[in-house]
Amino acid sequence: MVSLNSQETNQSVAPDPDRRLPTFDSHYPPDPKLIDTCVHCGFCLSTCPSYRVIGKETDSPRGRIYLMDAINTGEIPLSPTTVQHFDSCLGCLACVTTCPSGVEYDKLIAATRPQVERHHSRSWSEKLLRQLIFSTFPYPARLRLLLAPLLIYQKLGLQSLLRRSRLLDQLLPKQLAAMESMLPTLSAQAFQDTLPELIPAQGLQRYRVGMLLGCVQRMFLPEVNEATVRVLTANGCEVVIPKSQGCCAALSHHQGQEVQAQALARQMIDVFADTGVDAIIINASGCGHTLKEYGHLLQDDPAYRDQAKAFAAKVKDVQEFLDQVGLTAPLSPLQAEPLTIVYQDACHMLHGQKISVQPRRLLKKIPGVQLREPVDAALCCGSAGVYNILQPEVAEELGRQKVKNLLNTKASLIASANVGCTLQIRKHLQTQPHALPVFHPIQLVDYAIRGEQLPIAEKT
Repeated sequence: MVSLNSQETNQSVAPDPDRRLPTFDSHYPPDPKLIDTCVHCGFCLSTCPSYRVIGKETDSPRGRIYLMDAINTGEIPLSPTTVQHFDSCLGCLACVTTCPSGVEYDKLIAATRPQVERHHSRSWSEKLLRQLIFSTFPYPARLRLLLAPLLIYQKLGLQSLLRRSRLLDQLLPKQLAAMESMLPTLSAQAFQDTLPELIPAQGLQRYRVGMLLGCVQRMFLPEVNEATVRVLTANGCEVVIPKSQGCCAALSHHQGQEVQAQALARQMIDVFADTGVDAIIINASGCGHTLKEYGHLLQDDPAYRDQAKAFAAKVKDVQEFLDQVGLTAPLSPLQAEPLTIVYQDACHMLHGQKISVQPRRLLKKIPGVQLREPVDAALCCGSAGVYNILQPEVAEELGRQKVKNLLNTKASLIASANVGCTLQIRKHLQTQPHALPVFHPIQLVDYAIRGEQLPIAEKT
């Protein structure tokens, strides 16, 4: 062991000129031209969910753009401190909608995240958690293996017991406790895909469409996929569901896992290559946004570049598609009395895909439906893919705010078109004395087509 005396300890050490600090590499760093479009006006601050919760300039879009610019120019390194501020971004894209200068922050943060993953060394606990997420969530077969013991955990009543005791918050790391808190009640449907590969249209066929099942969606909300198929076929669509389809790459793409995202995108393109569909339908907004980004994701792949653009051009959210082609099936009221609904805008639907009026128009076609709008409708619920696992404290506060605003509308139910939002909202509704049911809008259309009364209890 070498000991240093006080004189040696206090001496300054000259920096090693050959020791390079972590920084961005030359492979698509945040574009300086896009950075320069930011005039630092601050309009983004009030709409940024992380800034509203954390309250620090560096946890706002404007602050992060400062950091990107400083790293680009070599003024500061890509340090754990700067990475912390990039990680706190939900990627909700509200700032893109708000910005009067048209700053494309979505492209800037999308360029930053892969740089972080390539050049920042995370702690062992972060690495293990991310390895668990990215090696299971995008792969349905692996995720089902993980869910099998969790089904037993629920059936034995352990989940209910441990949640009531709040022991999990004390025994588990906060990220794992957050993951467990998001787990919905599992059913046998979570462990198998029951929909056939080809479902014929009812009556005259108007379109032939492909449909994605989603990774988390097919496990946790299989009823949404079943309703989507019924609505599409009832409105003259033949539906193709390739059995070999995997993940759309949204989870990996949003967290900077560039190589994995590209591999999953190529696989998805191959799966639908010879299906001859007019459109590729998705019913989860986070997935839809990434699917429409395939052209950008595979821009450097000469073998897939053109295919990716053609694939992306066919992608339609189911509500966007039905609004465009029109409904042919008649709709019945969902209950005897007028039904008040509050529609929850998912961020990647509203800000990413610019889809807002279409879901509302679709719901208004159902007889007796009255829509109500919440305060802060464009504020993220805190789900943001796996953000509510990786950044549970901020996500918790945003989830509480979102549910409070939804409940304050006094609506009878909540319509949510994204699986992550639905799970986040349902979790926070459990703490309320009068929890509302949460349905995907396509489920409501499905009930209206079938002429069935909506299975909701009266509010007390």
